[in-house]
Amino acid sequence: MLLTSLALGQSELSLDEKSARRLIEKMRVDGKAGSAFDFRVTSTDRAYNYKLRATWLTPEVIRASARLAQLREGLDAERTAALVDEAMGVGDTVILIEIDPREGSGIIPGNWTATLVPERQESADTNGVKGVLKESIRSLKALAGVGARDYAYDAFWVVFPLKLPSGEPLFRPSDRTARLAVYIHNKGGRVAWPIPASILNRANAVSQP
Repeated sequence: MLLTSLALGQSELSLDEKSARRLIEKMRVDGKAGSAFDFRVTSTDRAYNYKLRATWLTPEVIRASARLAQLREGLDAERTAALVDEAMGVGDTVILIEIDPREGSGIIPGNWTATLVPERQESADTNGVKGVLKESIRSLKALAGVGARDYAYDAFWVVFPLKLPSGEPLFRPSDRTARLAVYIHNKGGRVAWPIPASILNRANAVSQP
């Protein structure tokens, strides 16, 4: 529904530019896939390892990104709210994943995977969900993230469900940390974030019958 964000009076839509950027950057984390000392290459089409950067495009980040677009382009409140609604409608949650192949091949294989999982002590009881690359949403301004585009990295917009195949929410109310696991060939990397209340609420909502 258009103007949903304005009707809710979300504070991110009134931030100044510096504050909006700071909010987005808090959800941007760096990591790597593969060991920093791994120079064993079994095929010339593979990199030694990969730099990894991920931005969780939570509802707060989406609204802050729309606010930056509003300030940059002089958008009115209605158009800004439309950007938010458009971005929120692409799926349960989106993570912008950026990958930079280290020395070796600069090609990122098409069969790499990304899994979002709650981080719990009882790891045997922890299930995650695989993300789906959605190329068509890269043009949405409220999913742009923040900062100048670093062309050393390839950028991928990946949509994750917040509901398990069993119908249960991916995150329980008691969960505090979410982990993103990325696997490229046999090289794995992980990054993690605190789970915001907005994601817990969204996971519960999409799991309702």
